[in-house]
Amino acid sequence: MTRSQKGVPNEKTAINETPDLFPSSGRNQGWRFSIPRRYLVAFLAFLGFWNIYGLRVNLSVAIVAMTRNRTSNGNDTVVEPEFSWGPQEQGLALGSFFYGYALSQIPGGWMAGRMLGGRALFGFGVGATALLTLFTPLLARAGLPFIIALRVFEGLFEGVTYPAIHAVWARWAPPGERTHLATFAFSGSYFGTVASLSIASLLAESLGWPSIFYAFGVVGLLWFFIWMTFVKETPQEDRRITDFELDLIRSSVGPASNHGKVDVHVPWRHFVTSLPVWAIAIAHFCENWGFYTLLTELPTYLTDVLGLDLKSVGFLSAMPYLLMGFVVQFGGLIADYLIFKKRFSKTQIRKICTCGAFVFQAVFLLLASKARSPPLVITLLTFAVGIGGFAWAGFSVNHLDLAPQYASILMGISNTMATLPGMISPSLTGYLVQHKSALEWEVVFYIAAGIYLTGALLYGLFATAERQHWAQSSDQQSLFYDGNGMEDGCAEDDDGGDNQSKTSTEDLPFGSGSCD
Repeated sequence: MTRSQKGVPNEKTAINETPDLFPSSGRNQGWRFSIPRRYLVAFLAFLGFWNIYGLRVNLSVAIVAMTRNRTSNGNDTVVEPEFSWGPQEQGLALGSFFYGYALSQIPGGWMAGRMLGGRALFGFGVGATALLTLFTPLLARAGLPFIIALRVFEGLFEGVTYPAIHAVWARWAPPGERTHLATFAFSGSYFGTVASLSIASLLAESLGWPSIFYAFGVVGLLWFFIWMTFVKETPQEDRRITDFELDLIRSSVGPASNHGKVDVHVPWRHFVTSLPVWAIAIAHFCENWGFYTLLTELPTYLTDVLGLDLKSVGFLSAMPYLLMGFVVQFGGLIADYLIFKKRFSKTQIRKICTCGAFVFQAVFLLLASKARSPPLVITLLTFAVGIGGFAWAGFSVNHLDLAPQYASILMGISNTMATLPGMISPSLTGYLVQHKSALEWEVVFYIAAGIYLTGALLYGLFATAERQHWAQSSDQQSLFYDGNGMEDGCAEDDDGGDNQSKTSTEDLPFGSGSCD
């Protein structure tokens, strides 16, 4: 029976029309009122990124409680801190995470496509980090070298998560929904940052600093078991997906939706020489420069220059990232809507989102550098960070446009570059701000604004959303090669007939959708 006879969407419908997401027919009638499975994947990925950033920033709060004097209960006796780490030792403990994080980006992208698959790698990346987090109090008391080593390993495991999730979207997300599904998941990192900083502070005050790591570790492991239980590597493997949704994904994504792991030659030379790939990497670097600069230095700026108290600083420092979380989600929806309505080309949408956000971020930073009124400065900096959420609807999903089958590796490449600001920016800021004056902070803002404008220029010149020539042949020929001299997927034989290979349906346990 053909696709049209079955009444399921063809490729054009899947990409360009809005389907009925809750059809009355399907192979699992008991699930007819459940949300589509790809949206469940997106929601659990959102919670995954929430955990990722919670596990990343918990030490930032805990280390304050670990190294400060405190007053004992019932009297005014001052108790010496448990750890006598100075600023340099604290910097080593906090910064060591990024060394492991940078090292595992590209290997993580390769493993997501070739070895474990995106779903498994994403889950194990979060789960392993959560497990290691439980040992933080023990290793911290063993000595500074042990906590540094622990953080390096946590960075190694978390480093695979961003590349891995692109491998998930390459198989689960129809092209017309990739932007908002991906950005919705990414937004969990910003909500997670805000919530985790607040929760960690409460835990430190009420139960002591070790409780931060126990609580975050247990929650991360709980998420791991939920993710591995409910999310499958491909739609084809999901027993609870309806025939309608399965055919919707397969008709738009193609045979790639059938395979969690692929045996594909990786064109490393083309990655290095591709201007669109470099445009993504540069944009990712520029966005993270401003993000990490303000994430690490905003509390210091608010206290040193504006003279705000610590209680106010904690809340105000979280506002930009709360706004960014909502903007990331909204930007993804708007981008996909404009693509759906064909108001602009996909390339134009990616450039408008990325370049437009960078320009406005630069403007707000320059205005904030000259402002001295605390309410005005806070408002400007909140928008300077928050509006960056629109950029994530551009460069962060651009990998999937260029080469879906290599998207996890491309994300690993760009996120490796994007990790560098986390290492460079805080040190540079510390060098520039010697006397904590407003003039010194102006230089910090000027540098960030200049980097944003440079990113806007280069991305605007060299970025594209067109499928690259080196991705065309691999996707059509080797990506779905079944190892027996046959292309796994849908092709035409020599006399023009349908040559749907046996492996495209029978080697995959639960699906029935055709590839016509």
